[in-house]
Amino acid sequence: MEINGLPLHPLVVHAAVVFGPLAALSALAYLVPAWRDRLRWPTVVLVLLAFVSIWAAFLSGESFRDDPRFDAAAGVFLERLEHHEEVAETLRLVITGFTVVTLAAAFLHERKGPLRILLGVLVAAGAIGTIVYVVMTGDAGSQAVYGQ
Repeated sequence: MEINGLPLHPLVVHAAVVFGPLAALSALAYLVPAWRDRLRWPTVVLVLLAFVSIWAAFLSGESFRDDPRFDAAAGVFLERLEHHEEVAETLRLVITGFTVVTLAAAFLHERKGPLRILLGVLVAAGAIGTIVYVVMTGDAGSQAVYGQ
């Protein structure tokens, strides 16, 4: 996949790197009782944008990897590229889980008690996991392309 002759993957990863952490930070702030009502819908929008952008980066990365320019990949570059792919695979799963629990928390917004606590813990874990894996995936991709 290309846009104006440029591979789509290096273009869409920027959205993933912005919206993933923004969604995570918004979701963490949503867990603060005083901010819950104000951040409910902004968090839903940011989580959906993060989900779409991270999946777009993942799918465009798979397409980019099939490009013939990678047929000769070997050595350290190939190892770094494969590491980037592995971490991106995990990020794809993390953002999916994070999206599901955050949407559940938003749509069960009025619920109290153990369910709210459980959803809060899952949202926090998903948010932290998203930040960690966005950073790890981006770093692995950068190391593959620009590493020494």
